[in-house]
Amino acid sequence: MMKTLTIGLFMLALSASVFAANTPPLAGRTILVLGESHMSINNYLVSDLPDDLVEQGAKVYSYGACGASAGDWLKTKHVPCAASRVDTGPIKERPADIASTQPIDNLIKKHQPNLILLVMGDTMASYDNKEIPKSWVWQSVSSLTADIKAQGIRCVWVGPAWGEDGGKYKKTNARVKEFSAYLSTIVAPCTYIDSLAFSKIGEWKTFDGQHFDKWGYEHWARSITDAIISPDMLSTF
Repeated sequence: MMKTLTIGLFMLALSASVFAANTPPLAGRTILVLGESHMSINNYLVSDLPDDLVEQGAKVYSYGACGASAGDWLKTKHVPCAASRVDTGPIKERPADIASTQPIDNLIKKHQPNLILLVMGDTMASYDNKEIPKSWVWQSVSSLTADIKAQGIRCVWVGPAWGEDGGKYKKTNARVKEFSAYLSTIVAPCTYIDSLAFSKIGEWKTFDGQHFDKWGYEHWARSITDAIISPDMLSTF
């Protein structure tokens, strides 16, 4: 009888161990993703990042608004283009006449996320200005992070990636390096993910200096996901 019981307990422990080993790292977690143009147009990051997060077990609600700064997500603001997506479902692009941000408080109440993932940087870097408008950036970022902190939700901030000098948006790699360094110091309590560490300058090709081709977006999405499921990151939420 004792031998049978011992074998049974061993098999139970083994089954639990196998189940744990096969459980996706983000199982049971709901992620709310907010972003700018990269998350607003089909075949951009919104086409790849949610897929990778879902593959790791997460429930994912994605929203993008072209040209939106961090503080714009505290209210409804009209933007040139926007999109939303649930998990790996269809990307619902919003035409210009009705495209807008959605207040983050409303989205939190609706989706009850465990983690908020913010993919923001290129808009606030203000590439067409001679200098980074640091006071405005700080105010925009801190207003959003304060709201998230007040609700006790874990957050991760993904900074901008390398682009190609010039192009429609006047992005330069010198400016994006400067901006990423500054942004990393002001997003607390969010954890900062430095996208510049994911590639070398010029490795991810763009068609306008800022937005990547399919290969670039696929690699950016995978790199973000790998950072989120790293043991150090997972232990915090």
